[in-house]
Amino acid sequence: MQFIDLQKQYSVLKKKIDERIGNVLSVGHYIGGEEVGELSDRLAAYCGAKYCLTCANGTDALTLALRCLNVKSGDAVFVPDFTFFASAETPALEGATCIFVDVEKRTFNLDADRLQEAIEEVIKEGKLIPKAIVSVDLFGLPADYPKIRNIANKYGLPIIEDGAQGFGGSIGGKRACSFGDISTTSFFPAKPLGCYGDGGAVFTDNREYYELMCSLAVHGKGSFKYDNVRVGYNSRLDTIQAAVLLEKLEAFEKYEYDDRNRIAERYTSKLGSKYVTPLIPEGFSSSWAQYTLILDDETERAEIQEKLKGMQIPTMVYYPKPMHRQSAFAGLPDRSAQLTVSEQLSNTVLSIPMHPYLTEQDVDFVANALLECKSR
Repeated sequence: MQFIDLQKQYSVLKKKIDERIGNVLSVGHYIGGEEVGELSDRLAAYCGAKYCLTCANGTDALTLALRCLNVKSGDAVFVPDFTFFASAETPALEGATCIFVDVEKRTFNLDADRLQEAIEEVIKEGKLIPKAIVSVDLFGLPADYPKIRNIANKYGLPIIEDGAQGFGGSIGGKRACSFGDISTTSFFPAKPLGCYGDGGAVFTDNREYYELMCSLAVHGKGSFKYDNVRVGYNSRLDTIQAAVLLEKLEAFEKYEYDDRNRIAERYTSKLGSKYVTPLIPEGFSSSWAQYTLILDDETERAEIQEKLKGMQIPTMVYYPKPMHRQSAFAGLPDRSAQLTVSEQLSNTVLSIPMHPYLTEQDVDFVANALLECKSR
């Protein structure tokens, strides 16, 4: 059993993906081919954003957003404590100070109440300028943007939606990658919509932001390639990856998203009586980048992982260290007393196989194994 079965997905989509790649090879336009433009248009339409710019990876997408908002030294950027390192790494690389904010235990996403407290704390201290909020859609579920947006508006802060895992999720029918002033996603192969290498995208409704990020992504270009009006990056999605993503997006829209939700519902119905399962608030939907349980403690997690490994059931821990415990941020003021949920989750979460090509028999096998672990 695979944790995420990309081989199975390819076997199902092989004919169409091979045809798409073959067309790119025959035309020979490997950078900026027509597939890149087609993909950008389809992604924008799917997410409900006016503009979409593809780029080299999800980390670059965050960097483009931060540069666009002129995040710099002396600024405070508010980041969930329980997330992948890139969410905090990118503001730090711009010279900003990350202010880590605790998350909600059952959704794993930024806690809006704790966010407001953190902003007020920074304002009261007066050493940093509150500049932006990075809100992560963890494990496929959008953060609580109605609440976060109210806070952002109150303090005049832009939101960067880190939708690296959230592509396809929604709130009230409005899809992820449309909630931020600038939203980002990743096409890393294991993501709900992934390519066969690295890739990413930024989304916005603001034309000035879009045009600035288009410049930044190609060496700070101006009116043409060799007119460089600012220092930028080399961050482009290549045409072969765009071709792959076009076919994968088709499958994601037609059935993969629905299949992910059916699988998640089956897991929850079988495991909900014995395990703390993910909470999807009313009006929200998830694309289920991961299906993550909350266990009692590290000891139980280690025991269950070992038992499942013996049954050839793979598991993963996302994330064993919260941001405030990372060595790279050791110099920041200690806010651990305000980050207790993130600390607890890092010690107790366990993700089990989740992808749209799991069969009912696969799901039942994993669920029954987990129930057996609880019965001993």
